[in-house]
Amino acid sequence: MASSWQQILAIDARYNAYRTPNSPQFRTLYVKRRSQLLRENAKAGFDSQIRKQYIRQRMQLLADKYGATITLSDQSSLRSRSTSIRGSTTNLSALEDPYGVRSQSRLSSNQLEVPGDGLLPKGLTPTKNAEASRALVGDNTIGENYAFAGMHHIFDQHSKAVTAVKFANDDKSRVACSSLDGTLSVCQVLPSPATVICILKGHSDGVTDFCWSLSNDLLLSSSLDGTVRLWVVSSGKCARIIEDPNKVPVHCCTFQPLNNNLVISGNSRGHVQVLNVSTGKTARGGLGKLPGRVLCLTCNDTGNLLWAGDDKSNLQSFIFDITSGKLSKGKRIVVSEGHPITCLSFRAWISREASDPSLLINCAYNSLCLYRIVSSDGEPRLRKTFSIKHRNENIRSSFCPLMSFREGACVVTGSEDMSVYFFDIERTTKPCVNKLQGHSAPVLAVSFNYDESLLASSDSDGLVIVWKRQQNAEENLKDIQGNI
Repeated sequence: MASSWQQILAIDARYNAYRTPNSPQFRTLYVKRRSQLLRENAKAGFDSQIRKQYIRQRMQLLADKYGATITLSDQSSLRSRSTSIRGSTTNLSALEDPYGVRSQSRLSSNQLEVPGDGLLPKGLTPTKNAEASRALVGDNTIGENYAFAGMHHIFDQHSKAVTAVKFANDDKSRVACSSLDGTLSVCQVLPSPATVICILKGHSDGVTDFCWSLSNDLLLSSSLDGTVRLWVVSSGKCARIIEDPNKVPVHCCTFQPLNNNLVISGNSRGHVQVLNVSTGKTARGGLGKLPGRVLCLTCNDTGNLLWAGDDKSNLQSFIFDITSGKLSKGKRIVVSEGHPITCLSFRAWISREASDPSLLINCAYNSLCLYRIVSSDGEPRLRKTFSIKHRNENIRSSFCPLMSFREGACVVTGSEDMSVYFFDIERTTKPCVNKLQGHSAPVLAVSFNYDESLLASSDSDGLVIVWKRQQNAEENLKDIQGNI
């Protein structure tokens, strides 16, 4: 049975960090070959009692050889643990409370839950003791995990700056781009050769931002032409045009995470507006105001908190009523007086060392800022800043999607010096772990696919580069994680 070889492979992966510590490539090949053999044997079929006996003996042999560092009880325990490992990589939001803090209601006061590793006493550093998670990434260093170097493909279908680039949700092959040439494009990057699936035309001015719907069947775009448009990805057709009530340029947009019939836009008059897709009108009470032009928006995963940033460096939080679309003001801070906030990204669980819900903020005073969210009304508090070149362009950044399985946690950002930067937020000195150079213009936007095997970056000349991870690091993550 398929479940049997998955359980056996899960045991092997837990001990993988101990195998040939000086030869990580062998560890990858070992687990890959084990997966191959187990798949073949599973097709032949074996008595369930023999399978149980083999699992017990396998556990005992590994414990005798490497030490009983991992306590695994029975077959049902193995199944639940391996399922926990698979699910936690892409579904961490299910563990969050309404403002992004993981629920602790079912844990005792002196325990901390770690996906795939059970319960650990508070005060320990889980990453250094979580062998299953270390095995998932092949026990690589942060630098090895983010060793992007080669170019997978270069897209040049846009004639002006590509303002945003985003991989589809939980999809490693489709990426979309928006451009100041007034179009959007949807591209297929896997399998090779990469192709442009369709060009979405309809906006009469530059497209400033876009967002995938949760199911990836729709795209939402905003434009300097004063409209927000809804596109059907499969046909490439525009399904609805929503004009800005003030008839002014719209700089950003996003879907409400739990109700895709509601979308949120920010315009040059400083208005944050909740729009009903069905009626094309602003929801009752769904209007918020900032002093400057609203350039960026982000919601927490449950959708009850919204943050907006403007060109005067104001960061405003709103409490969002999901049913009615009403906005209520939360907290406002000034990041750096007079410097535009060009990008906001929310993450509920950064890493095991830093479990606070956080905002990643690009602000045009040569800094990328990381803020902690410290209250239920979205109040941010500065945690760390990173130096990049950023003064004039609308630079974007992103959290790395799989960082909860690593020692440390990384973020990636564009920069006006034509480079892409990776920063480890846990390092106190020399936080830059990688720097990609290949663009000949300021890098405006970056995006990972969900398993971090590919990274897309775009620039102000309209070029999009899809970078690939170095082979050894990619195989460690993809082959091991994909088979558990």
